[in-house]
Amino acid sequence: MRNPHEVMVVVRRGARYLVLHRAPEYEAYWHLVSGGVEPGESAREAALRELDEEVGLAPEALVDLERRFAYPLAEESEWVRSRYALGVEEVVVECFLADAAGAWEPVLNEAHDEYRWCPADDAAALLFWPEPRELVLELAR
Repeated sequence: MRNPHEVMVVVRRGARYLVLHRAPEYEAYWHLVSGGVEPGESAREAALRELDEEVGLAPEALVDLERRFAYPLAEESEWVRSRYALGVEEVVVECFLADAAGAWEPVLNEAHDEYRWCPADDAAALLFWPEPRELVLELAR
């Protein structure tokens, strides 16, 4: 069963933000780099691992944005809910920021089929969940 603790990483290159599209078998929506914190792993370690696994980025610096939010599992799909133990009602997400070098481009894993570099407003318009939208817009201010 999955740990109800996740990370989300905003990847920025100058004034553009990386948005990833999940492949159809992973529910086909736009989001940021994200994933679960594994047992024995810190949120920072999970963020670095997810960056490597999802897009192949080893950032020079990873900034803890000291921002957390929780989302209720009751509002998620059956596929998402089935990954957590019975009785888990919400998932806590810790947020990070990584800046990418100017020439760097993502190498997507099998969970993703497309990516875009977007100005903050365009990234926010694509992102499915409200918390990532709000975070990108805050960082752009």
